[in-house]
Amino acid sequence: MKVIIEGKPAAPAPQVKTVCIDEDSSGQRVDNFLMRHLKGVPKTHIYRLIRSGEVRVNKGRVGADTRLNEGDLVRLPPVRISERVAEKAQAMAQGTARGVPARDFAVLLEDEHLLVINKPAGVAVHGGSGVSFGVIEQLRMARPQAKFLELVHRLDRETSGILLVAKKRSALKNLQDQFRERQTGKTYLAMVRGAWPAKLKVLDKPLHKYLLDGKDAQAGERRVKVVARDNADGMPSVTLVKVREQLPQGTLLEVTIKTGRTHQIRVHLASEGHPILGDDKYGDFDLNKTLAGAGAKPGLKRMFLHAWRLQFNHPVSGERLEILAELPSELSQFLSNPAPVRPSL
Repeated sequence: MKVIIEGKPAAPAPQVKTVCIDEDSSGQRVDNFLMRHLKGVPKTHIYRLIRSGEVRVNKGRVGADTRLNEGDLVRLPPVRISERVAEKAQAMAQGTARGVPARDFAVLLEDEHLLVINKPAGVAVHGGSGVSFGVIEQLRMARPQAKFLELVHRLDRETSGILLVAKKRSALKNLQDQFRERQTGKTYLAMVRGAWPAKLKVLDKPLHKYLLDGKDAQAGERRVKVVARDNADGMPSVTLVKVREQLPQGTLLEVTIKTGRTHQIRVHLASEGHPILGDDKYGDFDLNKTLAGAGAKPGLKRMFLHAWRLQFNHPVSGERLEILAELPSELSQFLSNPAPVRPSL
């Protein structure tokens, strides 16, 4: 019997598009504008399109650093994007057409310039491979009328708490500049193993990112480690620690980061011998299993790290804002458990 396997239908050929620059995109460089509108296209290809004259503004050739003005007409040449990006865009369009609701993110603050939500643990801020959706994709699906929604910063998938989203490009730039210039205040609540020394308040060991070797399921995953101060690959990193409460389960800390390195809090705390409870990358794995076991009451099935407080200046008014997100129920319930946590041997 002949079996015919149906292949994927050929994707429609990309078409030339003309985009009119609105007020929010005014002042943006051409290369940055293209990177936003041609997602999935490599940067090298975008710069090649600009140099070849295929990208035009008001029918004229431009350079990568040309600034766009409101009312400009930008010619976007026909460009094929990666299959993964195309699939995600199609899935988002289909979901929006069906009225698929986004996950219910608690809104802490919103106006015409920004949106602050309380992200649950276990949800990535960006979608992964295939057509899975992260926070930002779900927000865009839930708000199809929104012209602009972009993450200002990121949180690890396992971390809950405050996440800031810009609703205008001008707000995005202003807020990202504040993060870059360390004008913001980011404080987390973390529960660590054992009794944290109250005198240990500043952690400033350099950090270095690397990929795991080997052939197991974790091979190729990103990790971070503390390195010597004279290590050329070490990135300066500063974490401030304040003991909030000593408990039988461990120590509840207020942790403020002055730099935004990958996994900074997790690695800095673990390097002092006090890993975050429930951390599946840098934690006490045997202890984590005990905490998540059926006999643990109420138990801890996630990492105890929560983005609790965020301070920043409003991108338009300049008013200093302080946003607070209280601990989610699964963490507050664990705090109420007086049973001591015993480190694994």
